[in-house]
Amino acid sequence: MNITFLGTGTSQGIPIIGSNHPVCLSQNPKDKRLRSSVLVQSDGSDILIDCGPDFRQQALRADCNKIDAVLFTHEHSDHTAGLDDLRPFYFRQGNIPVYAEKRVMEALKIRFNYIFKKENKYPGVLTFDVNYISNEVFYISKTKIIPVKVYHHNLPVFGFRIKNFAYITDAKTIPEIEIKKLKSLDVLVINALRQEPHISHFNMQEALDFIKLVKPKKCFLTHISHHLGFHEEVERLLPKNVFLAYDNLKISI
Repeated sequence: MNITFLGTGTSQGIPIIGSNHPVCLSQNPKDKRLRSSVLVQSDGSDILIDCGPDFRQQALRADCNKIDAVLFTHEHSDHTAGLDDLRPFYFRQGNIPVYAEKRVMEALKIRFNYIFKKENKYPGVLTFDVNYISNEVFYISKTKIIPVKVYHHNLPVFGFRIKNFAYITDAKTIPEIEIKKLKSLDVLVINALRQEPHISHFNMQEALDFIKLVKPKKCFLTHISHHLGFHEEVERLLPKNVFLAYDNLKISI
């Protein structure tokens, strides 16, 4: 299995427009973060988790030329606003399977009503095969997907376990029954927004405490804001099996 971190930033990305914060002014490429998304390549399938507003730039940078399915964690714009940029894949491949909770899909139908119209659809608009998911196992071709329900303040969000890899973003609380799904992982990806507490995201200490609880072999932190600090400085302080993810990082499991 191959994982590409297409983006590792929070909702505004780094640098933030107009910000003079030192991290936003950093020249280190690892301090420049597009909105969070990953590409998972497993069993011959290229699975995109979230498709935010930077997706076109991310796909070009990662030389991504095939998307077999899209999984959505939740409906917020930093995770969905790039939906229309899947058009080149649709033109080459045909309808793209999309997997999301019904609530999320209904929000997308409102936001992108021209895509989901049944009649008088504008020529050249892409078409999806819509798949509603719940907190039950499903398959994409040969690949088993285990949803992991977490909470982003009070909003339910899905993380996903694929084999011994799990991707969780925008988590603040995770029920005990869901934590059980995260045992014996080779790699966990979890959000760590900043050092200070936040109402709807793990901060650094909460993320580290969670990592101690589930004990993955390795963990990569994502959905990072400029308030977390400089990449190189923060990573030096992390436990030996915990790393800051960065844009276009590629790992194999």
